[in-house]
Amino acid sequence: MSKTLNIILLGPPGAGKGTQAGILVDTRAMVQLSTGDMLRAAVKAGTPIGLKAKAVMDAGELVSDEIVSGIIGEALDKLAPETGVIFDGYPRTDAQAHSLDTILQERKRTLHHVIELAVNEDALVERIVGRFTCANCGEGYHDTFKKPAKEGVCDKCGSTEFKRRPDDNEETVRTRMAEYRAKTEPILPIYEARGLVSKVDGMADIDDVTKAIAAILG
Repeated sequence: MSKTLNIILLGPPGAGKGTQAGILVDTRAMVQLSTGDMLRAAVKAGTPIGLKAKAVMDAGELVSDEIVSGIIGEALDKLAPETGVIFDGYPRTDAQAHSLDTILQERKRTLHHVIELAVNEDALVERIVGRFTCANCGEGYHDTFKKPAKEGVCDKCGSTEFKRRPDDNEETVRTRMAEYRAKTEPILPIYEARGLVSKVDGMADIDDVTKAIAAILG
């Protein structure tokens, strides 16, 4: 790509951000900065920010905006200036949105697009609560949308052991949705005022979502 793109992918858990970020990494050689993964990596590597984060987490407290923003800055400093970046799970709050402005300005980067994967809450609950995977090979299935060809047997490896994530339940999903609406949705007006926001139907087929994002990015 001739132009380095820096974008934010927004949407509640289960909207498909990780899937679409992975496709952009593969097709455009962009780098996905997922704050959860980066925090764990920084703690494991024992970086200065990672040590700060570990102390906070060990105390059972939430990691501050300052630490999360520091992790983002640390990651950007390791990248070549021409590498495009996907911010996944950041910014989550008003304060983080303003921190990101500073982080990008200091590194002479520009934010080009904020793409929100819009979802229908009830349909998203059905999508997430129905998920399960083969305990042996990790192949993904769904109670409604992707059942094994033979009930109780994995199509891929023939295993009869399956598992579900303990947090893939309706109560947890609705709690996450409420948290997203309360904390993250309010940052949209910041970017809407700059003409950066595009909405994509996150409930559409994966290929259709991918095409819609490609049309936005050009």
